[in-house]
Amino acid sequence: MATDAAVRTALELTLASPTRARIIDITTTGRRTGRPRRIEIFFYRVRGRYYLNSGLLRPPSWYANLLAHPDFTFHLKNGVRADLRAHARPVTDPDERRAVFTEVVADLNQPSNPGTISQPTHLADWLRVSRLVEITFPDLPLPISEL
Repeated sequence: MATDAAVRTALELTLASPTRARIIDITTTGRRTGRPRRIEIFFYRVRGRYYLNSGLLRPPSWYANLLAHPDFTFHLKNGVRADLRAHARPVTDPDERRAVFTEVVADLNQPSNPGTISQPTHLADWLRVSRLVEITFPDLPLPISEL
């Protein structure tokens, strides 16, 4: 079982964090079947808050599942193994989406980004098609950046 300090460290992403630190699994509840669905996904930290987004692909099933059942499990797996109870809030406000995606795109486009995106990504594309959810962790008493 991971310690609280190890979990906090794993969640404290910075621009210097390697790609593998951003890779997690999530287990959602299927919107039609009610069965657990586990996938691998990247998470992002922007201004002390945590997000998942769909990238530029077609609407993902994990997003639809979270709309139907916003409580899910956030599985840390790189450097520390921990299963965190989490809650998703869809981010639909245009100003909030722009603020978050501006930082995500800047992170992805930085010269030292060791990620898998090999060409510049554009804010307009993300704003147009990407789904975005904010993640909160009900069992953590304060935002991670305040602990």
